[in-house]
Amino acid sequence: MRRLPGVRGLRRRAPRRRPVPEHLRAFRAGPFLTPVVLVLLLAAVAGLFAGSYTAAMANPTPHNLPVAVVGDVDAEPGGRAFVSGLEEALEASVELRPYATYAQARDAVEEQKVFAVLRVGPGRMRVDLSGAAGASVARLLMEDAPRVAKRVGVPVTVRDIKPMQSGDPQGLALFYISLAAVIVGFMGAIQLSVHARSLNPAERIAFTAAYALLGGFTIYAVVDLMLGVVRMPFPQSWLTLALTMFTSGMVFTMFNTLMGRWAILPTWVVMVLVGNPSSGGAVSWPLLPSPLGEIGRWLPPGASVNAQHTAVYFAGHQHPFPYLVLAGWAVAGTAVFWTWRHRHPGGRERTAVV
Repeated sequence: MRRLPGVRGLRRRAPRRRPVPEHLRAFRAGPFLTPVVLVLLLAAVAGLFAGSYTAAMANPTPHNLPVAVVGDVDAEPGGRAFVSGLEEALEASVELRPYATYAQARDAVEEQKVFAVLRVGPGRMRVDLSGAAGASVARLLMEDAPRVAKRVGVPVTVRDIKPMQSGDPQGLALFYISLAAVIVGFMGAIQLSVHARSLNPAERIAFTAAYALLGGFTIYAVVDLMLGVVRMPFPQSWLTLALTMFTSGMVFTMFNTLMGRWAILPTWVVMVLVGNPSSGGAVSWPLLPSPLGEIGRWLPPGASVNAQHTAVYFAGHQHPFPYLVLAGWAVAGTAVFWTWRHRHPGGRERTAVV
């Protein structure tokens, strides 16, 4: 009688692993693996860096433009045709928000809820722009509104009721100073990790705060006091820059704790690759692709630009949201670093006191 095979006989043998070729083992153990990985990563980051800025800023077009309106657009001849023509010229939806009085509409401009005020009068349109709310948006309206009005046969008067400062007509200075604070912020943390490895956790946080405070004041002093490019309110602008630098530094320190020597990659993505193009500094948020416009408000570069922009041009109408975003990232970065400080590649051993 034939004997059935047992359980062991039914088991399939595991496939034998092919031995790793000798030259691959030598490559992994040699000095060239890390440089090769870096070359590939740097090439990829270069392309992504150029692509992110180009996609966001090369051809900015509005998607939804909130405009305050005082008066009845449909009651005036050519009123609705003017709005429709403006939407066609801008290739965007003009969201009309009615207000009972011009004072209420002007207050909406100060609160940055709208980018312009459309006043409808007997046989005439008046468009009051807010260049400070978005220089790129204001330029489009300044160019397109007269052309549309001429085409539909409605007289229009266009003026800028909230212009940019004379030293910064394009509205880029605040973007650049925030960019400087962001980059120097995490570069400072990198330098501390390389040249001051022996710092203990509390000391590392203290020195990050120190260079943030001093660096923020230096940016303010150079841009405002020395060059006079933009007049900024002190100490609000200074402390905003300092908070931006500290936040950026602690974000790198957090990633350095979690990922070690590769911490620059997620820091670069959050702060530069995504954060700066979506900040609304170089191109106003209504002109950015929709995802970037939404994401930018929640990242440190966008929060910094938002807070600085409101402090300079809309004093008395400051919103807490950008400061909460900056503080949230700073607290999260500090908390992660402090919780897992034993993993951070730095610090020094304490010597026992006898």
